[in-house]
Amino acid sequence: MNMAEGQRFENKRKQEEVIGKSGPGKEKRVAVRGKGRMVQEKDEIIREKNRLDKEKRGIVKGKSRSDKEKSEIIRGKSRLDTKKGETVREKSKSDKEKRGIVREKNRPDREKNKAVIGKVGADQKQSDLCSIFPLCGGCQYLNLSYEEQLKMKQNQLQKLLGHYCRVYPIVGMEVPFHYRNKVHAVFGYQKGQPVTGVYQEGTHNLLPVEECRIEDKKAAEVIRTIRELVKSFKIRTYDEDRGVGLLRHVLIRRGFSTGELMVVLVTASQMFPSKNHFSKALLKRHPEITTIVQNINGRDTSMVLGEREQVWFGKGYIEDELCGCRFRISSRSFYQINPIQTDKLYKKVMELAGLAGQETLLDAYCGIGTMGIIAAPNAGQVIGVELNQDAVEDAVINARCNHISNIRFYCKDATKFMMQMAAKGQQVDVVLMDPPRTGSTEEFIQAVRAVKAKRVVYVSCGPDTLARDLKEFQRMGYQAEGAWGYDLFPFTRHVEVIIMMQLVEK
Repeated sequence: MNMAEGQRFENKRKQEEVIGKSGPGKEKRVAVRGKGRMVQEKDEIIREKNRLDKEKRGIVKGKSRSDKEKSEIIRGKSRLDTKKGETVREKSKSDKEKRGIVREKNRPDREKNKAVIGKVGADQKQSDLCSIFPLCGGCQYLNLSYEEQLKMKQNQLQKLLGHYCRVYPIVGMEVPFHYRNKVHAVFGYQKGQPVTGVYQEGTHNLLPVEECRIEDKKAAEVIRTIRELVKSFKIRTYDEDRGVGLLRHVLIRRGFSTGELMVVLVTASQMFPSKNHFSKALLKRHPEITTIVQNINGRDTSMVLGEREQVWFGKGYIEDELCGCRFRISSRSFYQINPIQTDKLYKKVMELAGLAGQETLLDAYCGIGTMGIIAAPNAGQVIGVELNQDAVEDAVINARCNHISNIRFYCKDATKFMMQMAAKGQQVDVVLMDPPRTGSTEEFIQAVRAVKAKRVVYVSCGPDTLARDLKEFQRMGYQAEGAWGYDLFPFTRHVEVIIMMQLVEK
């Protein structure tokens, strides 16, 4: 072995030693790497676990959302159930109210009046309901509650009639507003504009009226339209001071049961420019109008209606129903202005007449025959007497329309007619009388006694004149059996009352 080979051998040995020395380090590094892989695997296991936990939490969240949605659905259902419950309660409330109304209708009149009072707005000043109160003078009691009004009227009847007979509790209205089926408005000019309204009490100063709380609402709407058309058609309203102009008044009558509506235009002369276009424009705005009439009043008078009329549209009259009968009403016909209360009033009249089917009944001051026609089916024969020719003509037609054959009408003075009957030895069993506010006369009352009427039913709109007449009836041998008041005119001082009297044989 030479020296060079020995050197190579030595180097190789050293390398092997080096490699031998490095062996344990490598194993250590391998062990470290193995441990690192274990840590890494552990980390991966932890991460996997965390991922699984997240997914689990996600599932839980999803479940929570599902539960939340389910809860929302349940709450929604609960809300629906609540609304349904509210609807049921509301329906129940409505049913209770309906039952309350039915019970209210079945209550005695005195109890009904107590319920009425609460409806008229105890928390509202009545004077706030009208801008021209008290200047107009039409509603003297507008500043009083309805309860106070009824008490005043009851006291009035008691004071005037109480010493003749028992005064029963007054029958009031359930809703004492907009009850008038007949509305009258005056035309005039103010500040260059056509206006409609009423005269200030005791004067001829025109007070413009947009709406009246006791007049029919539909009538107010029609009058407002007519006022607008007067302006657009350039029609001159009547000036009573100078006696010039055309349109003086408008009168509206409406059948509350039938809905029929009459418009009466009162003019100073027969000539009415563009009347066809005017009526068409009015009907276009108010197709509910069933007839339009022009009444001509050229006289210098405070009377609203004249004697001549022209029918522009429809029949020239309306019809309404009362106590199961149908009545024809023209512009000049007398017909009670409060049909709701009149129905109650007339039913009481029929009850007090005590008809059994064989009696002879005389309807004095019969007008268009309302009370006589209503009474006829329960009487033997009915006689109606009236001075107004137009009213008698309407009464004859009304009897025919209602198929009443046991009634006859006469255009005569009732006092003279009864005296003529008495002279012939004729008698009547029952007299119905509804005189004007001025009451009857001594001659009339003596004529009632002359025909030997056993029973008298007196309908009065003037308790003071009634009290005066009762004194004469008492002198003639009639005894008042009772007084029944009916409030046909809420917010005014007026009241309707029925007295039933019987002839007391001496």
